[in-house]
Amino acid sequence: MSASLPAVPTAVDAELPSWRTALTYCVKVYVGIRVALFALGLLVTGLLPQNERVGVPGWDAPPVQGGWQNIGTAWERSDALWYLSIAQDGYRGDDSSGAFFPLYPSLIKLVSLLFGGGHELLSAYVVTSVALLAGLVVLYRLTALEMSEPAARKAVLYLCLFPTGFFLFAPYTEALFLALSVGTLYAARRREWALAAGLGVLAALTRSPGVLLALPLAVEALLQERAAPGPLSRRALRLAGKLTAAGAAGLGLLAYLSYWELSGKGDFLRPLDLQRSGFAKEGSTPWETIVDGTRIAFQFPGQSPGGYFAIDWIVLVVLAATGVWVALRLRATWSVYLWVSLLFPLLLQFPGRPLLSLPRIYLVVFPMVWGLVRLAERGRAHDAVLATLAAGMGLCAALFVSSYPLF
Repeated sequence: MSASLPAVPTAVDAELPSWRTALTYCVKVYVGIRVALFALGLLVTGLLPQNERVGVPGWDAPPVQGGWQNIGTAWERSDALWYLSIAQDGYRGDDSSGAFFPLYPSLIKLVSLLFGGGHELLSAYVVTSVALLAGLVVLYRLTALEMSEPAARKAVLYLCLFPTGFFLFAPYTEALFLALSVGTLYAARRREWALAAGLGVLAALTRSPGVLLALPLAVEALLQERAAPGPLSRRALRLAGKLTAAGAAGLGLLAYLSYWELSGKGDFLRPLDLQRSGFAKEGSTPWETIVDGTRIAFQFPGQSPGGYFAIDWIVLVVLAATGVWVALRLRATWSVYLWVSLLFPLLLQFPGRPLLSLPRIYLVVFPMVWGLVRLAERGRAHDAVLATLAAGMGLCAALFVSSYPLF
């Protein structure tokens, strides 16, 4: 439907870094941070008091004990236990497993079969590592397209060193969702709409916000056809096809909801209901959640649990600030993606901690790091940004490994 238009102008293609260049740089960043996090997990379990670790139905949390196994099990916490349990035994109708979307545990199961069965934690690390490298490479190319190659290097580094960046390396869905979301939007930007549609479906099978990709995809379709040559009728036909591809993300959500209806384990809306009721969240408006989160962030200065509330709020403010810059300076596609991704999680809040989990959820909203890259262009700001991010990650990762209720 758009074969007559090149993916991007030839001159732009010639200026983009090669896939090999992007992969080489991303592998270096991945290996360096991966080794550091494995070492941090081992050291923290031997240095800091460990809180009680709580398991989930079908998967016990690793016991608090010394040993080299802490290199890997130190990151086996909270939602990771749900994904490992689902990979091992599938979904159950009498627990909250339905709140966790199926693509990530399905890939864990597939890889575990290659290992002869079992080994779910190892399999999760394999899936996460492959997905993260893929996502970083595409982010590198996309940033080079939208900004520059020096900016691409900083974007990859800043994302991996973000205070919650360790989730990209842990047995969580962050790495897979990053790869699929950035891949979806990169494909659309390159006018490869069939690929964008397929990746959008997979993103919606990974996390419920994946369906939101339909909005920036629709904006990208409109921008492309507004600037395209040719008669109005031909452009309208192409636009209809692209909008259809944009809406394909909804098929992933529909497929998962239909599974619950047809399996007899629950009704059609059970996964969505569980994301609220299964974790004691309440419906809210974004404005109410922001006001409540801001109030509580300053209510307990210098005492626990006020520090947790402050971290939640700081990440929200950083994302909103970068969102303003993105809206003013970059393509509308990226502004729409960032702002719908920011506002959607605010429709639910946890009483007593309105912004709970947002620092992890917002990690994969990749246009955020473009704002940080722009900030780091002045003087020695790069060093300051890098030091701040690394210090924040060290603190948050240590708390997470110690099973403190951070996210």
